[in-house]
Amino acid sequence: MPTPCRNYFAARRPNRREVLRAGSLGLLGMSLDELLAGKAAVATSPVARPSSFGRAKSCILLFMWGGPSQLETWDPKPDAPAEIRGEFKPIATKVPGIQICEHFPQLAKRTDKLAVVRSMTHGDVNHLTSTHYLLTGQAPPPSGEVRAQWPHIGSVLGKLRGSRGALPASIAMRPKVPGDVPRFVEESQGQKAGWLGPVYDPFIIDEDPNRPDYRVGSLALDAETPDARIRNRAELLAALDRLATDDPVLAAKRANDRRALELLTKADAGGAAFDLSQETPAMRERYGLNPHGQSVLQARRLVERGVPLVTVFWPNEGIKNVSVYWDTHSRNFIDHRERLMPVADRAFSALLDDLAERGMLDETLVVWTGEFGRTPKVGQVNSDAGAGADGRDHWPGCFSTVLAGGPVRGGLVYGRSDRHAAFPAADAVTPADLVATVYHALGVPREQIVRDLADRPHFVRPGTAIEALFA
Repeated sequence: MPTPCRNYFAARRPNRREVLRAGSLGLLGMSLDELLAGKAAVATSPVARPSSFGRAKSCILLFMWGGPSQLETWDPKPDAPAEIRGEFKPIATKVPGIQICEHFPQLAKRTDKLAVVRSMTHGDVNHLTSTHYLLTGQAPPPSGEVRAQWPHIGSVLGKLRGSRGALPASIAMRPKVPGDVPRFVEESQGQKAGWLGPVYDPFIIDEDPNRPDYRVGSLALDAETPDARIRNRAELLAALDRLATDDPVLAAKRANDRRALELLTKADAGGAAFDLSQETPAMRERYGLNPHGQSVLQARRLVERGVPLVTVFWPNEGIKNVSVYWDTHSRNFIDHRERLMPVADRAFSALLDDLAERGMLDETLVVWTGEFGRTPKVGQVNSDAGAGADGRDHWPGCFSTVLAGGPVRGGLVYGRSDRHAAFPAADAVTPADLVATVYHALGVPREQIVRDLADRPHFVRPGTAIEALFA
């Protein structure tokens, strides 16, 4: 597994207009309440929002940590030289004119529901910091300090919407499986609430939902814990709440403790959402009896119960001394063919069908992405981690992201890469644009600001939503 790598591309810096725009907020004295009131007045505004605005009630973000190869998945180049095109062949799909890799046979039957963006690009070659771009739409802070980072999309939704019932507004599936291997997902930036404060951190589930004894440990009472002890804890929390404090960290801890206690003690609070045994064996097998497939099924159960955003990170399979996650510095073709694509193909396809059958696809946005792509040429070195003769190194210059559901118009390809899938040739899309697209679908206006713990205002939608994706 690679260590953090040097950046071969120049990271995007804000232009003068953006700096002036952000700086003017403090001078205007605009409050968050005023901004939210402005959102409520949209219906009476002379400039109406597009019909696609806010069509999605929730979002499932399928994050293929490690960087899937664009050439081996969504953007094959069959006419390129062998060292570029690789070993796989493209196949026709349900939509005439759209071809994807032969190892996505189930997704090929569902391209009428998919919008494939083939022109994603940014300038960070490092796993641990490039995730910040995709999860927040912003560049990571130079310090790397968690509370200096921009808030995760789900944290912003939690701030603006709050949670529905006891379930958190943002939940992340990040299953760990046994094995003495590095787990860089846990170290990746952009996963928490950053400067919004810890009360808005996503609730992270590290347990493997494919295990027969799966349970979310922090939401399960031990059999020997007496009811009296639980009542005492509730009374202690109530007493602490009566003590005024200006410490945001302590306030966050209290709020999270209250939510956890409610999940533990109220049968209808939402804890049943984590009981996968309520699903039929056929449904569980449909998603795939593996950590990723069951994580995606868990995500469906959560959005079904009103969670606005669920992030599903690709699990660490516990394999040592070979490529892990989608980080195929070696065994690129073996791993894509045998370990990665069949699992991803099955889970994503099952999710699309399941949501459609439940009448939820039109109100659930699904995003499939990694933090970057892979080098156009097999064996090409582009980072400190390098690449073997059968591998592809990190490559943020061009990669693919796929969207479905909500207001997204399926059956299309947006953007175009060059003949080697190295750089966008048309309609380049930055992570800021992708995140703005997600916010648009979920009803967060481009004028929206939120305030940090120091009461400083920040715009949360600096990019431009890709309106061509919307029906």
